[in-house]
Amino acid sequence: MRSAVLGFMFTIPLFCAAAESPASFEELVVDLLVKMGYGGSRREAGQAIGRSGDEGIDGIIKEDRLGLDIIYIQAKRWTGVVGRPEIQKFAGVLQGQRARKGIFITTSSFTKDAYDYVNAIETKIILIDGTALTE
Repeated sequence: MRSAVLGFMFTIPLFCAAAESPASFEELVVDLLVKMGYGGSRREAGQAIGRSGDEGIDGIIKEDRLGLDIIYIQAKRWTGVVGRPEIQKFAGVLQGQRARKGIFITTSSFTKDAYDYVNAIETKIILIDGTALTE
């Protein structure tokens, strides 16, 4: 699986993704998660839903092929750091969806307060920064 992800990342480099539209970046993130093995094929596994009025949900992906649990995605193409307030907003959106799991992905980085916050709340939020995306 790691080779599939690496091949995918070399096909669509991160620096090109950062220059694309927000919608293209959100599609790329969902495609990457499918390549990592979530949910099966692209058609059945996930979808980018980010648009104006999306309330902070850029995509959803099934955790497994059966779709027993849904993971909500927030993808940010930022150059500045993402802090606790943005993560708190996302956690609130997850609560509104009655969701238990989320992934917040950024091309930049997260503050220590953002990491501390996700470790302190019950909802499981995984933070993936630009460095982790390229590993």
